[in-house]
Amino acid sequence: MRLPLLRTFAALLLPTALWAQAIPLAEYAARRDSLAARIDSGVVVAFGTRSPVGFARPAQLPAFRYLTGFLEPDAAFVMVVGGEKSGGTLFTEARDPRRALYDGFPPDSSTIARQVGLTARSLPALVPMLDSLAATGLPFYALRDFETSDYASQDSLTRGASFMRSFSARHRELEWRDAHPILDSLRTRKSPAELALLRRAIAITVEGLEEAMRAIRPGMWEYEVEALLQAAFRRTGGDGAAFVSIIGSGPNSTQYHYHANNRRMLAGETVVMDVGAGYGGYAADVTRTVPVSGRFTPEQRAVYQIVRQAQAAAERTVKPGSSYAAWRDSARMVVARGVARLGLTEGVDATFDPPWAEQCSANPVACTQSFLYMAHGLGHGIGLEVHDRPHPWYGTGTFTVGDVFTTEPGIYISTRLLDILPDTPKNRAMIAKVRRNVERYQNVGIRIEDDYVVTRTGLEWLSQAPRELVEVEAEMARRPRPAASR
Repeated sequence: MRLPLLRTFAALLLPTALWAQAIPLAEYAARRDSLAARIDSGVVVAFGTRSPVGFARPAQLPAFRYLTGFLEPDAAFVMVVGGEKSGGTLFTEARDPRRALYDGFPPDSSTIARQVGLTARSLPALVPMLDSLAATGLPFYALRDFETSDYASQDSLTRGASFMRSFSARHRELEWRDAHPILDSLRTRKSPAELALLRRAIAITVEGLEEAMRAIRPGMWEYEVEALLQAAFRRTGGDGAAFVSIIGSGPNSTQYHYHANNRRMLAGETVVMDVGAGYGGYAADVTRTVPVSGRFTPEQRAVYQIVRQAQAAAERTVKPGSSYAAWRDSARMVVARGVARLGLTEGVDATFDPPWAEQCSANPVACTQSFLYMAHGLGHGIGLEVHDRPHPWYGTGTFTVGDVFTTEPGIYISTRLLDILPDTPKNRAMIAKVRRNVERYQNVGIRIEDDYVVTRTGLEWLSQAPRELVEVEAEMARRPRPAASR
């Protein structure tokens, strides 16, 4: 049951100090202490974001922000654990006086000490300090400067990677270790202050999605919806979009990570809006799929109901100590039964020969025909990254109080799925049986994604945007009337 008046009242309260609270300095210090306790002894070296080349707004890197709270670009952080030099130091780059007229004057050391509680030194002092620390025999722990963990394995050209290569060449006896797994384990559980920032980011996202639902109509361009959402994310005090918005209509609704957003939306289509506002560096991630014309067609309704039922099945499994596998498998089973009922597969357990056959031994579900229509995971953690690492259930395989995560089942139907299959007797037989039904549901892509936190009593749904069929259509019916012509 939705409570519009209560939610509207809550939205009015969002800009207050309760919602806008930052992470307190004591919490940053506790994070550094927790990291120090886990490595016992060593030197942690972390690199922040670089000044952008161009006119982009710099955004601090998640790991660096988590440890320091320092938002200026071109900084590094060193923390010594053990020995006489124990402690943390922030290294900042001086700004050319004329450049400062353009980009502003960076904070001085006393301001930094007051704002983030760390001693500050000039960036040129970084290498001499590390050279002296290399002689102590302490292991070095690196926090590299990739923008997101999704692409960590591709990091080779960043300043951090380049620095470590050259520094290691001078100190060949030095032992480098990866500090990200340790820090990621600390980031999994969200503090009350973090959760407050996430709630604010999610609330901004929900308000933006509701505004978009009321505005969408045939003939609009995808980028118009993106612009509307971006404006909503900034107008309400957010950082802007936490990631590139996905606004995929018609055939684009069947592409998981569609980013072009440059197609005109037509009557009778669905449009997937996978979006999230940032707030205080924390990212929301919410998806709604709506009918461009305001009402779902019978085919769209059938697919939408399966996706929503899959999400509801997964939601029912979650409580403290419950199994990640049960959460995942409950949604998968609903999808498998649903697409079989629509005639999109030969049966609930039917298999095929996929292009990714090498993955099937480790993940047998990847060889089931239903997997073809949802070849992505069910959800992920959120936090300083939209795909926060590690996922909350990593290691234990269970949910814990304080876990914040998404659940995002989907079904994506296109004849292109059949066209990519290897030409084998098994696949030819399957295609012959299902092609007509695939053509019937052609270009229907449906994804529903919500954000949750695990509580002591179960699961709290954070992203309460309209999602039931009747709710979505009712929200879209509230479209603003065009201005009267004079």
